[in-house]
Amino acid sequence: MNRRRSPEPLLWMLFSSGGMVAALMVPILLFLFGVAFPIGLLSTPSHAHLYAVLHNPLTRLVLFGLCALALFHWAHRFRYTLYDGLQLKRYAVPIVILCYGGAVVGSVIAAGLLLTV
Repeated sequence: MNRRRSPEPLLWMLFSSGGMVAALMVPILLFLFGVAFPIGLLSTPSHAHLYAVLHNPLTRLVLFGLCALALFHWAHRFRYTLYDGLQLKRYAVPIVILCYGGAVVGSVIAAGLLLTV
């Protein structure tokens, strides 16, 4: 018997890890770059310092992971919002292609941007 495996467990794993990473890291980055640096709670890092930090391969890997996992979290959540909230299960194939395809394209763009810095 030839049973085809479903990619659903992988998609749920990307969803949960993306939610966790986004919940832990995005608020910190928003606080630093959206509140603390602009109003002077912390001294603003120089352009040279941020450039040096961004050239560290570990920093690039972490930023790529944040971007890619957050995009897959969004894709899974949006897919099920369309399925269950708007009752659009009859359009399952285009929804899957657009949601996860968008996450893949966004991840490729993030990788390209991080590699060219």
